Amino acid sequence: MKKIFGILGVACIGGAMSLVGYKILEEPKVVVQETSPTATTFRTSYTNPIINSSSAPTDFTEAAEKTLNAVVHVKNTAIKTQQDPYSFLFGGNKTRQYEQVGTGSGVIISPDGYIVTNNHVIDGATEIEVTLNNRKKYIANLIGKDKERDIALLKIQAENELPNIPFGNSNNVKVGEWVLAVGNPYNLTSTVTAGIVSAKGRDLEGNRSIDSFIQTDAAVNPGNSGGALVNTRGELIGINTAISSRTGSFIGYSFAVPSNIAKKIVDDLLEFGHVQEAILGIQVDGQDSQIEGVKVGGVDKDSDALKAGLEEGDIITKINDNKITKFSDLKGQLTAKRPGEYVNIEVNRDGKLLHKKVKLSKRDVFDSRVFGVRLKDLTNKEKKKYKINGGAKIVVNSNRALLYYQVGEGYIITKINGKEVTSASEAASILDSSNADGRMYIEMLNPDGEIERYRF
Repeated sequence: MKKIFGILGVACIGGAMSLVGYKILEEPKVVVQETSPTATTFRTSYTNPIINSSSAPTDFTEAAEKTLNAVVHVKNTAIKTQQDPYSFLFGGNKTRQYEQVGTGSGVIISPDGYIVTNNHVIDGATEIEVTLNNRKKYIANLIGKDKERDIALLKIQAENELPNIPFGNSNNVKVGEWVLAVGNPYNLTSTVTAGIVSAKGRDLEGNRSIDSFIQTDAAVNPGNSGGALVNTRGELIGINTAISSRTGSFIGYSFAVPSNIAKKIVDDLLEFGHVQEAILGIQVDGQDSQIEGVKVGGVDKDSDALKAGLEEGDIITKINDNKITKFSDLKGQLTAKRPGEYVNIEVNRDGKLLHKKVKLSKRDVFDSRVFGVRLKDLTNKEKKKYKINGGAKIVVNSNRALLYYQVGEGYIITKINGKEVTSASEAASILDSSNADGRMYIEMLNPDGEIERYRF
């Protein structure tokens, strides 16, 4: 037994010595040492743009608090008349009335209760009800509306001063800037969504009325129309108006009328009762889509553009230091201006940059595409001659019914459906909307000053 243990002991010692020898001869020595290293710092001109990577990129709470109580719910009640589909079975032609209700949003823009919204939110309303974020309800008066640019102005009488949102300068909005959309989607109370400005000067499928929408990816759904688009400072930079969707719900794109345009329309409605549209006095050559800017196709006679030295072939590249790359940029800048204002224009003429100062003219000719007439504002001399305060003179007529009655150039439309007409713009808008309903009663003055009435 002792002999066996001796053999095992010698074997173990031999194995251990072999292992130690292998480690010494085959493996490198590894030294582990605990240290507290100090990083080497180099001076550089590079500045890290991330101030605090652990925090959110932007805090929206302040902007949300400023705007939530200034966005209202707008309820539009309209009384519609419908023909009874079964009355003909009994030899009759009965009609019935029914109540149609629509909803949207609005933005309080003054402490005394002025509210801006979309025209399509209140169009055709017999009663407009406004609900504040604190659930108080008021009946609103319609101060004025602009169908072409889809803006309407309301007024409510409140007991106290109301929270309101100040207008920001939409020219200063940058693509990529954070924005909030505030409104009442699906009859929910004021709801806030966030996104960025995706594009500016957006033209929606050839819409030639606004042509300068702010596009965002902030979620906007039915009921948001007329609500606020605000920047992170809580300033109003747009009125949410439309979405691009195949389903009727938000799929990633929403569009707002820029605040500069909305404010100009509000000011016009308060001062004149209708929009004063400014024009540059040029025709646009849109044949070359590769040009960056707007090419002048012609200059109107007696316009200030001609006096300022604009010429056919000039390419407009800037207005008041705002870059012009396409027609929608130009239209957006002009829509936010009034007749009589001056604009500084930069043009490219054969590779040379020139600067011109042009006084904007008032647009006085408007087309009713549905009714088929071109209308012009009356001169003060014409108003005095016919002893009227306003109206719209027919300068081109392609309406077959009017031609049948030998009504044409020189006739002055004074009333449509019993409402007095103040301007060509208003007449064209009423003709288009009323003709769509199939009912039309027009009162005119013929060139001899005699009253004629027509029913269509």
